Amino acid sequence: MSMQALTDEERRLVYRARRGLKELDFYLDPYVRQHFAQADAREKATFARLMEAEDPDLMDWFLQLSQPQDTGLAALVARIRQLRHP
Repeated sequence: MSMQALTDEERRLVYRARRGLKELDFYLDPYVRQHFAQADAREKATFARLMEAEDPDLMDWFLQLSQPQDTGLAALVARIRQLRHP
């Protein structure tokens, strides 16, 4: 599935993934470009919840300074981190 095949809501999520912080883009951009379009509905819903988080929380999660309480978010953060730190 290409990015063109995404729904309007999915495109909005992709746009929200551009946070304006280079440090967050470092993690989010590879996931969005390489994996989001092929993700199942459950993972896309989890990603939508992730995009609701505040930037400082996202940074802490990606830098492993803390973890989200939500186990689904924690698993997705770990997956996204693996794209940059295999």
